Amino acid sequence: MKKKKGYIILFVIVAALYALILELSKNTVWGWGIFAAVMVVFLILYIIKLGEKKPAVRFLSWIGLFAALFIVYKVSYPPYARVPAVGVRNPEQTDVVTVAQGDLTGVFNEDKTVEVYAGIPYAKPPVGELRWKEPEEPDAWEGTLICDRFAPKFMQGEKSTLWDSMVDLIIYNNFSWFDPYNNYREAMSEDALYANVWKPAGAVSDCPVIFYVHGGSLQTGSPSYDQYNGEAWAKRGIVFVDFGYRLNVFGYYADEALAAESENGTTGNYGLLDQIAALRWVHENIAAFGGDPENITVAGESAGSSSVNAICVSPLAKGLFKRAVGESSGIAVNHPYHTFRDYAEALEMKSEVQEQLGVSTVEELRKLDAKKLVLAAGDYNSMTVDGYAIPEQPAYIYQKGENNEEALLSGFNASEAYVFTILDTKVTKDNYLEMLEEHFDEYADEIAALYPAGEDPKAQYNTVMGGAWFAYSHNVWSRYMQAEGRPVYEYWFTRANKGLSNNHAGELPYFYGNLETQPQNYTAYDYELSETIMDYIENFVRTGDPNGEGLPEWQDFSADPTKVMELGDRVGLATDPFLSLYGILDEAQE
Repeated sequence: MKKKKGYIILFVIVAALYALILELSKNTVWGWGIFAAVMVVFLILYIIKLGEKKPAVRFLSWIGLFAALFIVYKVSYPPYARVPAVGVRNPEQTDVVTVAQGDLTGVFNEDKTVEVYAGIPYAKPPVGELRWKEPEEPDAWEGTLICDRFAPKFMQGEKSTLWDSMVDLIIYNNFSWFDPYNNYREAMSEDALYANVWKPAGAVSDCPVIFYVHGGSLQTGSPSYDQYNGEAWAKRGIVFVDFGYRLNVFGYYADEALAAESENGTTGNYGLLDQIAALRWVHENIAAFGGDPENITVAGESAGSSSVNAICVSPLAKGLFKRAVGESSGIAVNHPYHTFRDYAEALEMKSEVQEQLGVSTVEELRKLDAKKLVLAAGDYNSMTVDGYAIPEQPAYIYQKGENNEEALLSGFNASEAYVFTILDTKVTKDNYLEMLEEHFDEYADEIAALYPAGEDPKAQYNTVMGGAWFAYSHNVWSRYMQAEGRPVYEYWFTRANKGLSNNHAGELPYFYGNLETQPQNYTAYDYELSETIMDYIENFVRTGDPNGEGLPEWQDFSADPTKVMELGDRVGLATDPFLSLYGILDEAQE
């Protein structure tokens, strides 16, 4: 009896752990039903029969149980589905909106203050013969297109739902996976060139427009991500747009054969060309949603900010927008540290993909299944000078004053590099200088003198890399704008919290009014800070100047280039923490 009781306790532990795995993995409801049935049958049999059998029989019975549970897990794994445009079951449909390609309808948010139109095609699907070609105008459609769900996110590497939920739980302190209506995986496809629009409800006109480019190292990401949902901006009378674009090998593969077949001689920037095509579509059609095509601000975070910087130097985007907001990345330095590479290097990498896949021509690559292609690809996470979308090194375009943005608001976070080095970078006092030499060559000694290893070399390394990889690009971008006499405002986000804190992407929910998606991580002050930040951005989007009544003054960078606007426990001007580092990096970049 004592032994049987011990097995029952083990049974309860197994059942509890398995139930947690099912929930974290978002397995379907019917999987839970089969799981419950299997456990009940096993428990009854064990109590009545198996518990008295020989150890070998008992052992085999447990093996059988685990095998059954594994089968239940696999067959009830969450299916792929498109993400709903609003978090309301059976939302009310909007009136018909007419764009160049046809009629469409969207859905209202819960309090009916915002209309959302998700999954509007802005280009033809880049599949088959259109893979690795410039985006083409979308086809017209007949009838009324129902835009109540986001299109699939673009093809990308995929972690298990269990892994994603564990990341949400551990890093974000987020329990949103505990949702009976969320038992699915976001659909993914190569056919993903679709835009999403959030607008104030009802008849509106001449609203400023934010055109947002999502991040993800140009390899991953989705426009459905709730941290930059546009509802809060629409409630402020601003039309908000985001969209999907080609990523990884589909977006940034370069090949001489592709350049030869292009009438524009371009290759390697297909994702950027998608972004500009989406911007052009918005410029031509946003008035139908009440937006002002002559007052569009392009905005983005991380690789999205690098993309904004690229849009600012692309002649293809001239006249399509007025202002720019960049968060935590840029490519205006002489030799960008990430999301940008030399054209020759881009072409050299083609052999890596072809060798992995056993092909030798573009025609063979186009015939491959997208899932196979994305998994076999290398690190295709960089734009390049293709002579068309980006005609020359971005720094040269700024030096000639040929960039597109009339005004800039951009900046960086206090702990940008931490999320990139936490798992795979081992820094000690002994190898600290060597680690710096990998990135800064002969300037490593000077940087080490400025930032000595001390008692916490990993923290110092993260500080240096955050300053170089992120803050420096914004300082250079600001200096170019200053030299041109254009308005420029730079921030430094320092607010700590229980979520991503002030690490990379930590500012996102503040900038886009989405703290409520993870309320466990924020206090009343965080909501106040978010409102202040959005006030600044709204003023900038409307007028090109973030300042307004009741807000601490945000000086133009030109008034004092040593100052940035701190957005944290205090809101006010502060000395840029990396001024000394910038001087060294300027020399290293020459």
